[in-house]
Amino acid sequence: MTANETMQNHATIARRTFLRNTGIGSVALGSLLQTGRSPSAASVIDGHWTGVVSPTHHPPRIKRVIHLCMAGGPSHLETFDYKEELAKYDGKEMPESLTKGQPIAQLQGKKLNVLGPQHKFVQHGESGLRMSSVFEHIGKWADKMCIINSMHTEQINHDPAHTFFNTGTAISGRPSMGSWALYGLGAETEDLPGFIVLTSEGGGQSQPISSRQWHSGFLPSRFQGVQMHATGNPVHYVGNPAGVGRKQQREVIDAISRINSHRNEQLDDPEIATRIAGYEMAFRMQASVPELTDMSSEPQHIVDMYGCKPGDGSFASNCLLARRLAERGVRFIQLYHRGWDHHGGVKKGVETTAKLVDQGTGALLKDLSQRGMLDDTLVIWGGEFGRTPMAQGSGRDHHIKGFSMWMAGGGVKGGTRYGATDEFGYNAVEDRVHVRDFHATMLHLLGIDHTRFSYKFQGLDFRLTGVEEAHVVKGILTA
Repeated sequence: MTANETMQNHATIARRTFLRNTGIGSVALGSLLQTGRSPSAASVIDGHWTGVVSPTHHPPRIKRVIHLCMAGGPSHLETFDYKEELAKYDGKEMPESLTKGQPIAQLQGKKLNVLGPQHKFVQHGESGLRMSSVFEHIGKWADKMCIINSMHTEQINHDPAHTFFNTGTAISGRPSMGSWALYGLGAETEDLPGFIVLTSEGGGQSQPISSRQWHSGFLPSRFQGVQMHATGNPVHYVGNPAGVGRKQQREVIDAISRINSHRNEQLDDPEIATRIAGYEMAFRMQASVPELTDMSSEPQHIVDMYGCKPGDGSFASNCLLARRLAERGVRFIQLYHRGWDHHGGVKKGVETTAKLVDQGTGALLKDLSQRGMLDDTLVIWGGEFGRTPMAQGSGRDHHIKGFSMWMAGGGVKGGTRYGATDEFGYNAVEDRVHVRDFHATMLHLLGIDHTRFSYKFQGLDFRLTGVEEAHVVKGILTA
């Protein structure tokens, strides 16, 4: 080893030791680059990512997305798909013509008997939309909602189904839809990550959620979602160590930046430039995150409307935090509630889980509306798949051939129902909506043409909607 090589080796070791010992490196979260290419100069202004789709392909209808993910697969037959006729078949054998050769998760090879709806449906609003009686608060917003009863997907088990819904493919390692949105449009905030995830649980079997559901895949990792904790410190190491003030922390960041910049002069590596931006974001988050989670400024009637104790880890508390994130310019917000997996006791299970999410969801819609934000926000509610019309004891199995979700907000035709399943709630038969169609529609509302939005990786142009045919669901959109 030459003398020059020895000096470079010692410099690298010293740099790594310095970064490890400062502690601030832990706060960089998802902003550090793992893979990807250098962003174009036009996409970065003063170090702030402004997106590659600028200007947008067409006028956007929304600025942000709030995805309320009901993890576990809520039963469409006990929530938003009214099947009065199904009750007549309760206890009878399912027609073999429907089920033979079809994918079934846990009922494969077993006798398949119909389980009638376990909750009554009631009409809401001037539109008269029917939904389950378990949704007292959500029902009040029927005239702002479009219920899609004809969703269908391709993966029948939880983790791959979540992966498919989030990324458009069951192949792990692809970018999530939140990452695509942030990559395409950037965010309106420089002090918080543009894609944030919150989780809660309760009411049923709580299937685990892998962090790859909000990963950036082959996109630069500055676009991956950042999970904030619902209780305790929302971000690890966001506070300064004992005896370290903000001035000292600023000095640490500046020192790291100088070291990184010196190294980048040698390597001209875009990943290093992204690391510099990541540490800057971490420093700003040390001020922005405590302000974000300090709910003392929220009027008591607003807190009461959500029905929560801020920071208690509940879905309702996360809904309140989601509104604050939206106000501060976060582009994509995901709230996972783990508790919809009802293989047994579906009647009581749906009722219990609905109580945990109903008031918070209704309050979020009301809060956004009264602040004038619902018109430029897309709120999505739904799970990774539905449940079978066939009984699994007192519960229902996983089902991918037809299920329900709803949207509300900017550009969405409120008080409407789109598509339909057959009389058993088994197959989506009318105006069928694939997950890729949902992705295309979401991007359309954001001002992005999904056919013109891609990222080159390993010699291929990848899209959120894939190479398969995907359509914007124009029937759910306002003129």
